[in-house]
Amino acid sequence: MMVFQAIRTALFYALFIGQTAVIAIVLGTIALISGRTRASWAIAVYWGTSSLRFLRWLTGVKTKVSGLENIPEGGCIIAAKHQSDWDVFAIFPYAGRPAYIIKKELMNIPFFGWAARSLDCIEVDRKKGAKAVPAMMAQAHAAIARGCRIVIFPEGTRRAPLAPPDYRQGIVRLYLELNVPVVPVALNSGLFWGRNSPVIWPGTAEAKFLPAIEAGLTADVFLERLKKAIETESDTLALKAEAEGLARPIGPELRSRFEALKRQRSSEA
Repeated sequence: MMVFQAIRTALFYALFIGQTAVIAIVLGTIALISGRTRASWAIAVYWGTSSLRFLRWLTGVKTKVSGLENIPEGGCIIAAKHQSDWDVFAIFPYAGRPAYIIKKELMNIPFFGWAARSLDCIEVDRKKGAKAVPAMMAQAHAAIARGCRIVIFPEGTRRAPLAPPDYRQGIVRLYLELNVPVVPVALNSGLFWGRNSPVIWPGTAEAKFLPAIEAGLTADVFLERLKKAIETESDTLALKAEAEGLARPIGPELRSRFEALKRQRSSEA
């Protein structure tokens, strides 16, 4: 099973990386000539949807997204748990005109960076720390004014399933600065496509848009509500997947986290 799935994973990566490179070149060239166009947006949508299809056909990872009724009209921030590259594809089709916050290093890649800018991506220079915030805020204000929804992964990087959360202050600064609702997104994708796993395992990766958190709360209250919403529902999705049966091997650390979570939920019942 491991060898067979590793071969399927290698085929997916070959197709995914190859297509992504070609599309980046095409979109980057369009961006240099014409900026953001309907054609570039259509190509970007194709990239996201086709990547999910390749993932299903070649590795067996199905995609389920729910809670779309919780996305408000107009400008907002979509704040998602981040466990896998799958998260980007899963959210993309439902974010309207998304403006992803990505690290500056990616924006400096020829063609890819040009394409990302034309698709409203917002760059953040992590090396500058707090000094990078004003530039990020200026881009975020401009994106909201253009009718975008800001998409951010509040922990800044992919986290292992059921790992202790590590939320950064960037999401709080955005919330206070932009004064728009925040839609939390829970998911369990790391159980199938892990951040450091050489093998992608079959199953149903789920993302769930949760009720929006209204603007105007204090920083502490907002962050507590955000963390509770995302972590509680992400844990629920993980437990659901584990109960249905996981194709992947479950190591001692993940098994320990599952058992601890089950004990916690049992004590709360």
